[in-house]
Amino acid sequence: MRQFLDFEKSVAELETKIDELRQMARHNHHVGKGDDGKGLDGVNIDEELSRLSDKADKQLRTIYSKLTPLQKVQVARHAQRPHTLDYIKALTTEFTPLAGDRTFGDDQAMVGGLARFRGQPVVVLGTERGCDTESRLKHNFGMARPEGYRKAQRLMKLAGRFGLPVLSFVDTAGAWPGIDAEARGQAEAIARSVDTALSLRVPMIATVIGEGGSGGAIAIAAADRVLMLEHAIYSVISPEAAASILWRDPKLAPAAAEALKLTAQDLKRLKLIDRIIAEPTGGAQRLPEQMMTAVGEAIAEELTPLLRLSPEGLVVERRERFLAMTRPPL
Repeated sequence: MRQFLDFEKSVAELETKIDELRQMARHNHHVGKGDDGKGLDGVNIDEELSRLSDKADKQLRTIYSKLTPLQKVQVARHAQRPHTLDYIKALTTEFTPLAGDRTFGDDQAMVGGLARFRGQPVVVLGTERGCDTESRLKHNFGMARPEGYRKAQRLMKLAGRFGLPVLSFVDTAGAWPGIDAEARGQAEAIARSVDTALSLRVPMIATVIGEGGSGGAIAIAAADRVLMLEHAIYSVISPEAAASILWRDPKLAPAAAEALKLTAQDLKRLKLIDRIIAEPTGGAQRLPEQMMTAVGEAIAEELTPLLRLSPEGLVVERRERFLAMTRPPL
């Protein structure tokens, strides 16, 4: 069942009517009535379906053409958007998951392993949120602990050892902030993940598919190319947390979202990401297969030129790219 966001209420009402008409049409066909395409009140069902569908599509395009930053946050967090494991399943073959950090344990919030992307052997990794209550608890809502980031380091080092490109998928509210994570060195694990990514002698492409939160996201996104879905977000802090800290009022989250410049469009303009991948009208959750295909095409286009660069050239270009972000414009 499709889940609607609060600003999609008008579309939800129309689509409810469309579903009711479709059920009526199926019922009429089943009982052998309504061969003229009309319902009990004389309305032509096919014509009404077409009219309402056009109206719903138009309203959806209008709504999504002028989303506010906070509305984009809602879309990025939508529970029905495809998640990391969905992308891995759709875009790769021969996926062999690898578990554990060889130090403490296995963190299910960070997933990854060996696979083939269009025939090219690769290492894939990313944060997985889960799609229902059971899987969300299993994956800790995509918030990794230190062992998750040490798993990511292990996978990236494995990729470097065998000359395999790294494809990462970012979808997390941030690293797990619990006392247990801090006790096991959360900040150090994130820092070492960033350092490992920056030092890789193989191509790395990161794709922000939903929410990219703080160091928990950049730990697996210090890549040669950072791609971002049209309605994804990428920020040092959530709008709600920023509003609570700055103004002591979480209700000011809309203003915080605007100030944070967390949308793909803002980040592309600021040259903090490299490419925006267009989403279907209504977001990735509307047509997940179409979205995953588009992501695969974008990754393939970005990966091809990177494969031609030398290991030394990759390291130098990647580090210079991130250093340039810290320099003020001339």
